[in-house]
Amino acid sequence: MKVQRFRDLNVEIAGQLQDMALIHPSPYGRLAYRRAAQAILRLEESIDAFLTHHALQEIPFVGPASAQILSEYLQHGESSTVERRIDTSGRRDEVMAARALRVRFLSRAGALVVLQKRVRGAMGRSDYLGDLQMHTEWSDGAESIAEMAERARKLGYRYIAITDHSYGLRIARGMSMGDAERQRREINRLERQSKDGFRIIQGIEANIPANGGVDMQPAELAQFELVLAAPHSKLRRTEDQTQRMLAAVRHPGVHILAHPRGRMYSRAGVQADWDRVFAEAKRCGVAIELDGDPYRQDLDFGIARRALDAGCLFALDSDAHASSQLVYAEFALAHARLAGIPAERVLNAWPPDKLLAWARRKTRRRR
Repeated sequence: MKVQRFRDLNVEIAGQLQDMALIHPSPYGRLAYRRAAQAILRLEESIDAFLTHHALQEIPFVGPASAQILSEYLQHGESSTVERRIDTSGRRDEVMAARALRVRFLSRAGALVVLQKRVRGAMGRSDYLGDLQMHTEWSDGAESIAEMAERARKLGYRYIAITDHSYGLRIARGMSMGDAERQRREINRLERQSKDGFRIIQGIEANIPANGGVDMQPAELAQFELVLAAPHSKLRRTEDQTQRMLAAVRHPGVHILAHPRGRMYSRAGVQADWDRVFAEAKRCGVAIELDGDPYRQDLDFGIARRALDAGCLFALDSDAHASSQLVYAEFALAHARLAGIPAERVLNAWPPDKLLAWARRKTRRRR
């Protein structure tokens, strides 16, 4: 199966507004265009469909200048206003570099369209049983474990994994091991109170330091049911970091390589020979995450297809920091569908007993 071809009009128009935000001379103008772009990205319909029954003025933060750009793009497939401003700014190279960073991002509307498409052999929304990356007030999240679990139940999930940051990431208020013990007691209490068999898995998002591996001791990692490892530094460097990522997937305590590149709209993230990394992840039994945070969308569907071809397992997660953000998993699922990833290769489609048995076997096998 090939990567699905897909056009996301909302992403294209938001990109035009982001170009203007980059080159506008005033802070107010830059902020106004960024807000307009974000409003377009959050729409739940393609902009052309939206305008059949709404007015442009109904979109928050879209004023007359943004509306003109939007109308030009809808009529001509480009905005002459944006192109003129880029030319007079003398910053075309900078704009083109920024555009390259935005490749293969989806808007909210685009993700919803993909979820509704028929994609033969790819995982569907009904296959999704639980989210394996989220953060609570135990680190840099905004809500309690109970609040995250309750929202997940309403979404029809059978389980979640709580994966607060490890102590090595101080900027994210990473948990101490003492905190982890107290968190385990809280999870046990919530599971005892559960009447529906809903499972709460205690995981951890360990940090991948500059030299690879993870920033925790093996005995510490062994206290968690699921271990994610993710890069949080050197994300704007241009040098090759293949060895760093290989060392992470070779670590015996790691189950999932989370948001592998650490990309965002404004940065490319880790530069590495990803085909080598995926091949090693397959050999070591490490799953590759598609992170659904709208500003990450990492891995995107193009590079995810390469991981699929390498034989990897996957995790499709929200990276939520509040219960309202659990819907971000839909972005990860949309990218997985565009890449053609089948449900049997996705941890989130496994029932909790199978998932936890896999995690235990993998850890024992690599000791």
